[in-house]
Amino acid sequence: MNYSRKDLIQTDATMNQMRNSIYILANFMEKNGVPNLKDKLRKMGQNIAKTYVRYWKPTNQVTISNIKDVITTIYQKVLNSTISIEINDVENLIRVQDYRCALCKYHYDYIEIAGCEIILGMVSEIISLINKESKDPSSLFLEPYEIKESRAFGNKMCIQLYKYKSGRIS
Repeated sequence: MNYSRKDLIQTDATMNQMRNSIYILANFMEKNGVPNLKDKLRKMGQNIAKTYVRYWKPTNQVTISNIKDVITTIYQKVLNSTISIEINDVENLIRVQDYRCALCKYHYDYIEIAGCEIILGMVSEIISLINKESKDPSSLFLEPYEIKESRAFGNKMCIQLYKYKSGRIS
């Protein structure tokens, strides 16, 4: 059966296949000395976002007042995850706790990178693309910051950190 990209957005099976192949790819890349694996996985997430927003966006504008709802919606609709979010206004950090991370379901002894690096790239890019054309000074732009914990490392949850900026980015 052939699926269009729009059809794939509606299916759950693609996430299982993606999760399985990420760790095979990451292991292969590590064994072969591919540099900057974290950056490459984040870039993969950004590329997924660029395609995804052509078919679905959770909203037309992202600000500090709706950022929690927007991120929650992305995690629910795209990753089938329920999360909790904390915003640190002092450090401009958003902390996402994900107990069912779609890309880090299993603990891998042989891997030193979390699959949710892809999620960091994807979520930050979706939000930045939504606000790219906005002239609203309250628009938010996210950058991937850090994977604090990961189920792939044996932790009970994944904790993903995003750095945010307000205003028009040139």
